[in-house]
Parts: sequence; C-alpha cells; structure tokens
Amino acid sequence: TTMLLDALERSSVTEVHNESGDNAAFARFALRDDAIVRELVVRSRSRAVVFKPLFDSHRVLELLDDLGTPTRGRAVWIYRPMEGRVRSSMAKWPDNARRVLGAIADGRTDLWQAGGLSAERLRLVRELGGGGLSQESASALLWYLRNSLVFDLGLPGRADVAIIAYEDLVSDPERRLRSLCAFIGIPYDRRMARGISQRPPATAGVLAIDPEIARRCEELHERLNAAAWARTP
Repeated sequence: TTMLLDALERSSVTEVHNESGDNAAFARFALRDDAIVRELVVRSRSRAVVFKPLFDSHRVLELLDDLGTPTRGRAVWIYRPMEGRVRSSMAKWPDNARRVLGAIADGRTDLWQAGGLSAERLRLVRELGGGGLSQESASALLWYLRNSLVFDLGLPGRADVAIIAYEDLVSDPERRLRSLCAFIGIPYDRRMARGISQRPPATAGVLAIDPEIARRCEELHERLNAAAWARTP
C-alpha cells in the first residue's frame, strides 16, 4: 500500500493523504469524520485526491456510495501473498497478531481488525484464533480475514473498484500504473514507476503456519488472483 501511494504521490495532479502523520485526514491512522474527508475533496484543486484508509478498508462501499463528493470516488484494493504479509508483520510487529486475535475472540469488536467482519468470520476467530496459535499463524489468519472482505463486500465486478495484485505491480510497474491511472482518470507520469521492483523477504526461514489457516489462505489467494483487475490487458 505504501509503495502504491508513493507512486501516486509522484504525479503532479494528485493530492495524497497518508494515514501516517496526516492530521488533516486521519486521527490515529483512522479516517476522520466523513464530513471532514468530503471537505478535503471538495476544496482540493487537484485532479484526484488520494487517501490510504487501511483502518477503514471495511467501509469501502460507504466511502464510494455515501460520501457525497461532486464526483464519485474509486477504490483500489491491493493485496500481496499471505507469506509476504506475514514476513513483513513478523519483522515490524512480531507480538501484535496473536494479541489482536485473542481480543477479538474475547468479544472486542471495536478494534479496526474486526471492522466489517461477519458473524461467520468472528466465529472463525473464536475457533482458530486462540492462544495456541503461533505468531505466524495469527498473522496469516488476519491476512485471511481482511482480504476476505473483497468478496464479503462484493467488490469484484464493480466498475469503481480495482483489485490489484502486488506481484503484478512490481513485475510490470509501468504497464500496471498506466492502466491504474486510466482507471483513476489521471495522466500517467513516468516518474510514478520509479523505484518499484521486487524486494527481498523481510524475514527468512520456514513459517510455522497452522495447516487449516494455510489452506484457507491459499484458496483465498487463488480467488483474489482470479478477480484481480490488474491481470486484464
């Protein structure tokens, strides 16, 4: 998500609001009130106003349909393989996933990681997200829960949503960014692809992931790849 946001920020016609350090649009990494977000869009003189609402990803339909901006918004959902996300998480927040899942299993639905989760998904957390999980398994289960929202919210097939595979972006950044700019409605700038390439894993070694969680993640990744908008010519 940060890589894509940096690419869009290199355009001369975008106004970009990042979740980190942007007090105008975000408060503690969550989007501010819809009225504030709407005002930022309305008063902007840029061709496109870009937000990175990771904590609010489950609200994508509300943001698309109910924000009330002069022109309708568009959403980009970029995902990476589960293992890449787990390795990154283990490098940055090694103790976080198991703690979060334990809290959700205990009934905490006010956490952003629980946002938008159906009763079925919450039941899965209670069944699989207990204290016996490894940190890798907990991180993988969080990947599964958040990316399952793509299908739980009915995003595939919507004309205002682009589902993009991280691997596609890094393997052919110019082509993918050209398509994405056309989708957003801005001209492509060659500077946008600068620095985008395959990166080494954040951590090495074999991941200790519960077989049931690994199976669910593999099936979901296949579904995401089949739905990925960026895989079309």
